[in-house]
Amino acid sequence: MCLKTHPSCSTASLAEALGTTTEAVRQQIAKLVEQGLVEGVVARTGVGRPKQLWQLTAAGHGRFPDTHAQLTVQLIQSVGEVFGQDGVAQMVEHRGVRQLAEYRERMASATSLPQRVARLAQIRTEQGYMAWAERDGADFLLIEDHCPICAAATLCQRLCMSELQQFQALMHGLAQVSREEHLLREGRRCVYRMQPIKPSKPGSNA
Repeated sequence: MCLKTHPSCSTASLAEALGTTTEAVRQQIAKLVEQGLVEGVVARTGVGRPKQLWQLTAAGHGRFPDTHAQLTVQLIQSVGEVFGQDGVAQMVEHRGVRQLAEYRERMASATSLPQRVARLAQIRTEQGYMAWAERDGADFLLIEDHCPICAAATLCQRLCMSELQQFQALMHGLAQVSREEHLLREGRRCVYRMQPIKPSKPGSNA
């Protein structure tokens, strides 16, 4: 779980997070490396010796299962075979409309940008995305460490575009939303940047 919810971790930081010794962590890491679930990376930060860090491999990420992945993929394939790609597009659009309506209802009381980002992260976590929000200067980041629909999104990337459009609609008037990391494009996770929109000055033509 620690390697799933954080970027590359050192042996010491893993030991601290797990409340155990570095030796115990080394033994577990050795087993995971042997199984092909974890790999080592070297981080060079400033002066001093490079740090040995650990991160999940693709097989390691695969240990976090997709929600009903096989059935969802089969349904998308069936829709495509029976109704064509237009049918798949309509299905994704319909799902997006329903999901956006649900998000809007649940976020109705969140009026400021920080509140809306936090509430969206909470909802997405409930849906299995392991989402969390953080500040990055004036911006906000919505970070999703897991994608419970990854198998379906791999087959039908319209799903990913639909979710980005939903986030843009939810933050309309408050922030510009862009996706900076994408799990399906060799990213470790999906990261969305919410850049606050500056209010127009009185008398401005903006």
